Amino acid sequence: MLLALVGILAWQAATFFFSIEPWLLPSPWEVARALGSDAGLLGPHAWVTAQEALVGFVAAVAVGFALAVAVVRWRTVERAAYPYVIASQAVPIIAIAPVLVVWFGFGMLPKMLVIVLITFFPVTINTVDGLRAVDPEMLTLMRTMGATRWQMFRMVQLPSALPLVFSGMKIAAAVSVIGAVLGEWVAASEGLGYLITRSSAQYLTARVFAAVLVLAAMGLALFAAVSWAERRATPWARKQGQE
Repeated sequence: MLLALVGILAWQAATFFFSIEPWLLPSPWEVARALGSDAGLLGPHAWVTAQEALVGFVAAVAVGFALAVAVVRWRTVERAAYPYVIASQAVPIIAIAPVLVVWFGFGMLPKMLVIVLITFFPVTINTVDGLRAVDPEMLTLMRTMGATRWQMFRMVQLPSALPLVFSGMKIAAAVSVIGAVLGEWVAASEGLGYLITRSSAQYLTARVFAAVLVLAAMGLALFAAVSWAERRATPWARKQGQE
């Protein structure tokens, strides 16, 4: 809080002493006024972006987790699909997004696909690493006791991998908001990404900063929700960290 306060005061002082025009860099006070005066405009657009980010995040977690399990379970899937999973992150999503709009229209689906393409990667990589980091002696013990593959996965591999799985989910939670904005930049008539584009064209920079603050709060809220779920799902990891 102290660091944020110092940054805001320095920002306010810079805009005052150097007489920076509001259209170039609004002061924190002007951004705060924009948050209040444009709340009726920011609210509906923020709701649209929040829905897109949440749906895309859930879809990305499902796709990333399923793909990671398949990669660990079947060597053929790893050799066939894993290189493409890594290569997919070298492709600029902003170049693919217009094609998705051509294929799937202007609804939520292309925006959700953009979010999935951006956010599934950390979930997949972390889950693969977590499932492979399980203690082999525990798996040997389970086999000795006659456990099935499903029982070994449910009782040993998955609990062991959960801390890394949630680490990937926290990265995806923060990035999903970026994916939603990218999708709205390409083709949208609502959402904070669309509002930022329109406000920038009109030199309403204070409104742009206000929308960015709302996006940051949205990302923090989703990150905090995943962190809360992690604490509930992996109490042993927190206990080990305290010890």
